[in-house]
Amino acid sequence: MSAEMDALTVVNQLRDLAADPLNRRAIVEDQGCLPGLILFFDHPNPQVVYSALLAVRYLAECRANREKMKSELGMMLSLQNVMQKSTSPGETKLLASEIYEILQSAGKEEAEQAEAAAASCRRKAHFFLGSNNKRAKTVVLHIDGLDDSARRGLCEEALLKIRGVISFTFQMAVKRCVVRIRSDLKAEALGTAINSTKVMKAQQVMKTDDGGEMIVPFQEDTAVLVEENTDIPDYLPEDESPSQEQDKAVTRIGSITDGMGWLGTAANFLSRSFYW
Repeated sequence: MSAEMDALTVVNQLRDLAADPLNRRAIVEDQGCLPGLILFFDHPNPQVVYSALLAVRYLAECRANREKMKSELGMMLSLQNVMQKSTSPGETKLLASEIYEILQSAGKEEAEQAEAAAASCRRKAHFFLGSNNKRAKTVVLHIDGLDDSARRGLCEEALLKIRGVISFTFQMAVKRCVVRIRSDLKAEALGTAINSTKVMKAQQVMKTDDGGEMIVPFQEDTAVLVEENTDIPDYLPEDESPSQEQDKAVTRIGSITDGMGWLGTAANFLSRSFYW
């Protein structure tokens, strides 16, 4: 297995582990994982860079992690480098910018915590924090037919092809996908892409005035032209991806025991691999 494939394997495993809220504190507290993710920001493979950024974005969901992440050696400078690098794909730059803004405001959030308590409660209802970023928004989809890892793979492929999709995570138990997209991208584009699989159908989950939820179908005659994203390479197919066994890491509650055992392996790899 090549060094590049090893890097991709490790970063994809860390991304999947970071998607589980139960793992996020432990990953940041680990002595090797966070510095290793920062090293991945400078990797020549754009897929590795994007996956590392997505892992860090998940870790930043946990407020308790943000101060440590902000002060981690090289974190802020490396994010700036990704944003300023001319060869960075547009979605990669946007994701790096969003992480930078979240970490940059970490100290201010502590100072304003009491005053913004009510607003904070509302923000916690969203999977992705920082939803007030005017350049991005969060769309929650209920997907009929999202029954197994194969269907999830089809859904991933459909979403990754859409220009303007920043990140996404699956909640397999309730057949949902939470998607972070650019503010100028219509939610209907997500529905069109997923419906094009012919085996799944997407509907949008909306908040009601009383705080509840309602599922709103996309109109059949409102299919929009989906602009394909050619900047970011596809993820590995499920049958080739070493992260296949971690399929449930995104949604399984209680996966921290298995995940922490794997963190040691990841940390050992990172400590050996400062260059690729």
